[in-house]
Amino acid sequence: MSAVETLYSFVNRWECDENNHLNVQFYFERFDEADRQFRLITGLTDALAGARRARHVRYHRELHLGDALIASSHVAFDGPYMLTVVHELRRCRDGALAATATDGYAPAESMARELRRRFEDHSAPMPEAALPRGLSAAQQVTSLSPTQLQAAGGRIVNRATVLPRHAGPDGRADDTFALARFTEAAAHVWNMTPMTDDWLETHGLGRVAVEMKLVWVSPLKPGEPVLCVSGLTGAARSTFSFRHHLFETRTQRLAAVCDAVVIAMDLEHRKSVPLEDSVRSAIAQSVMKA
Repeated sequence: MSAVETLYSFVNRWECDENNHLNVQFYFERFDEADRQFRLITGLTDALAGARRARHVRYHRELHLGDALIASSHVAFDGPYMLTVVHELRRCRDGALAATATDGYAPAESMARELRRRFEDHSAPMPEAALPRGLSAAQQVTSLSPTQLQAAGGRIVNRATVLPRHAGPDGRADDTFALARFTEAAAHVWNMTPMTDDWLETHGLGRVAVEMKLVWVSPLKPGEPVLCVSGLTGAARSTFSFRHHLFETRTQRLAAVCDAVVIAMDLEHRKSVPLEDSVRSAIAQSVMKA
């Protein structure tokens, strides 16, 4: 029983963001490829396990320009979902764990024994580092429309169009497209708090995600326009959270939901800083009521 190596990669300059580290959308891009390779190697298909219900990513270490990367993937029968696939992304030079992705499936209960038989050779225990921490593994998807979400405190923070280059092998928009929308939207969500662009620059801080959960509700295809409605969902001592909703614009069909837990990072010492009481209070008063 063991994990299988599913990705060999490298951090490119154009993938790094304003904090000079790998942007979150490109972590998802690598997990997407690791997943495709794991499926090819092991024979995991939607016919066996159903469609993926959620991808839960935790960011453990920063990755910088020139870092060589390797990913390994395995089934964790003791994971938080009926069928759990775990991807671990590591930095090659020291083996440091950079990020983990926990993919959750909900196959029919009658398939449990067959799945265990099929994937026993590619299974390993659930790593504690990959377990959900600030976000629940339970699926939380609202049926509210963009108008209802805005009435509840959300805002439109991104508009885009699915282009052919955004589609995966199945002809649908991939995780990277969704995360690119949410990455662009995130700065506008931060500006809903006292930690605006100017405030962050004055304090020498950067915007950093530590945990995210992506749930696809319906597919998006090339040519479809999208809009993102996002809102704040809570605050703790050093973190706060928000939720993105991605809709197909013309029909207002919900396509994806992404929850994020974020920190303000001291850009000199590369450490998180506690949220000021006034900031936490302002976020609590602005939480989306949906």
